[in-house]
Amino acid sequence: MTDAPLDQRVSLITLGVRDLARATAFYEALGWRQVDTPDGIVVFDLLGQSLGLYPLEDLARDMGLEVADLGTGAATLACNLRDKAEVADVLAKAEAAGARVLKPAHDVFWGGHIAYFADPDGHVWELAWNPFSPLSPEGAFRWDGYGAPEA
Repeated sequence: MTDAPLDQRVSLITLGVRDLARATAFYEALGWRQVDTPDGIVVFDLLGQSLGLYPLEDLARDMGLEVADLGTGAATLACNLRDKAEVADVLAKAEAAGARVLKPAHDVFWGGHIAYFADPDGHVWELAWNPFSPLSPEGAFRWDGYGAPEA
């Protein structure tokens, strides 16, 4: 046993879904492309991590829990965007793909612009534009933002 700390990163986010085909179609309608995986799981590679879709019953079994014990959690998945207008644009695309809009695009007290939607399985997503945390040229986010590129 070592004293190595847990790396400060998230590698894979797995969402338990009731209908794998429906969930896959939803994320593909947002423009995401899946990667090759074994049958029974769908994975989309993201910037620095991956998002997996896995049948809810299989996820519960893997954890040694009943589906009812999984709950829904009080968490959101967030996607920070490059500009304010993109929040409403992506929200409209998500709604057209089958998302339920929880809160339309709006300005918030701290100076940003956000919206919330739930995917077909109820997983909550936040879309955000944060003028204080500019994204990297590739679209990566970090709390302190990415400054102008070095000359």
